[in-house]
This record gives sequence, C-alpha cells and structure tokens, in this order.
Amino acid sequence: MSNLVSVNPVKKAAEISSREFLVFSLGDEEYAIDILKVQEIRGYENVTRIANAPDFIKGVANLRGVIVPIVDLRLKFRLANADYTQQTVVIVINIGTRVVGIVVDQVSDVMTLTAEQIKPPPEFGISLPLDYIHGLGNLEERMLVLVDIERLLTSEELAIVERVGE
Repeated sequence: MSNLVSVNPVKKAAEISSREFLVFSLGDEEYAIDILKVQEIRGYENVTRIANAPDFIKGVANLRGVIVPIVDLRLKFRLANADYTQQTVVIVINIGTRVVGIVVDQVSDVMTLTAEQIKPPPEFGISLPLDYIHGLGNLEERMLVLVDIERLLTSEELAIVERVGE
C-alpha cells in the first residue's frame, strides 16, 4: 500500500491562484491588502508626534518595545480628513524588515479572491502615481482596491519612516 496522496491538479492550481486579503475602508471605498503582510490589528491609540514629519505620519507608537511609525492612509491617499472613531484601527504590517502601522477607518473582513476575480488596475494615460494598486477585486456588487503595500510607500518615504521609527 502506497503512502502517496493524490492531489487534484485543478484544485491545487485554484488554491495557488487564490489569495486572502484583509479588507478595510477609507470613507465609502473598500481597500484590501495581502493578509500575509498583516502582523496584527489594534485599536487606535494616541501616538507620540514627531516634529517636522510628513503630514501622513501621525507619529510613533511603542508596540511591545518596538517603536512603530504610524501612517494615516487617508492623508497618504489625499482623502478628506475623518474623525477617529471607535472603529478606527491601526493595521500593523510588515514591509520588508520594517514594521509600520497604518490608520484606516475600519476593518471589515478577510476575503479570498481567485485570479479570475482580480482585474488589472485602470490605465488613465496620465502620470498618476498608481503603482501601489495591485488590481481591483471584483465581488459581485463590491469592488475592492487591492493595495500593494510594498509599493505604497516610496523608498524615500520608507527612509523617513525608518528614521521616525528609530
């Protein structure tokens, strides 16, 4: 009797091509990031402000001994300011070797998207900085903007974030 397990190649391909995303909102729009980049989700707490930091960096927080820069995604995306509420959360993410917190209005759920549900981002024909959009998740009546968190912050911004976090 053999100990080999037969794997259905079609099912395996579907598993490989599907990915899980953490869905969050900023205003009326829904965004999603790769769940593998998420370290944890925390309620928003006051941060220590850093003088002369860019507007989108709210400050730093001490996360169990690690100083983590906190980025307000609304400000980064140049959206209207919103008041922080009970639903406002900080998604702690890993970007390479860095740990960064991003402030969002709320987290709604974790979704699995197949390759067929992910559409390429639109091309506007002008030089809009949209490199951070991985694609659009199409879920019946919902549309998710899939954010490539690795490209969200430019290398200059990551250097600033790193200096702020030191």
